[in-house]
Amino acid sequence: MKKDLSNIKKSKLYLDKNECVGIPTETVYGLAANAYSDRATEKIFKLKKRPKKNPLIVHYFSIRDLEKDCNINKNFIKLYKNFCPGPITFILKIKKESKISKNVNDNKSTLAVRFPKHPLTRRLLKFLNYPLAAPSANISSRVSAVSKMDVKEEFGNKVKFILDGGTSKFGLESTIVSLINKPQILRLGCIEVNKIRKALKNKISLKKKSKNFIVPGQGKVHYSPGIKVRLNVQNPKLHEAFILIKKRNFNGNNYFYLSKKNNLNEAGKNLYKTLRMIKKLKYKSIAVERIPNKGIGQTINDRLIRASKR
Repeated sequence: MKKDLSNIKKSKLYLDKNECVGIPTETVYGLAANAYSDRATEKIFKLKKRPKKNPLIVHYFSIRDLEKDCNINKNFIKLYKNFCPGPITFILKIKKESKISKNVNDNKSTLAVRFPKHPLTRRLLKFLNYPLAAPSANISSRVSAVSKMDVKEEFGNKVKFILDGGTSKFGLESTIVSLINKPQILRLGCIEVNKIRKALKNKISLKKKSKNFIVPGQGKVHYSPGIKVRLNVQNPKLHEAFILIKKRNFNGNNYFYLSKKNNLNEAGKNLYKTLRMIKKLKYKSIAVERIPNKGIGQTINDRLIRASKR
């Protein structure tokens, strides 16, 4: 506990100096900086090589903190009570008097916000007098980071400090819900669509495609391991890495299993770790068997489809 507190204080020290810090969340690791600082948020885009039009998610400790920057509504309260702190991001109207840097939302009238559940990051947010802009801690379009080592591999010494919170619990990004006008799910994530529908009494739709960068993670090519990915494969090619949803009775050096018993939550947690491992082993291509398109399987398929675009 003493070490955790020391590392939280060290993170705060760097953040107060407008530096970027790697932080753990229950979804994936984030590249965090002071959301009120133009200088700090500029560094996020530079480090990630991220297009300026692609907005950032801002992380808060409490609703009281959020109300300084955004207008909240009844649908937000319903979802907050059901899922927060946790892996859900809300698109809300930003207040005119908000101190949020214009870099964060590309000067739009909306803001993506969430309340992370990871205990270390919650303690860090409580120490700060500003929220944290924190997209996933990886170079833009690449596979998200789910551990301190992943962040180190992405950025080396360019990131001043990484707060080590172990491996991310979910291993997939947050579900993004727009609460502007009629509620819409803009990005599939760790929370199943049916659970959100239940919380809002079915008053939500799923937006299939977006031409504009309204929310993060919507680029045509995204979550890419940097090598070719083929989907819905029954038989892999020679010397091709083969990702399977569950453990089989046969083993091959090129076979990689996302779960032991066809558990989609376990598969989601292991997806990015497996993609990174295959890249390190210097395979030239990846084949993936058909993933059931239900529950978290919808999110896994969403990520794999984007990873397969060239």
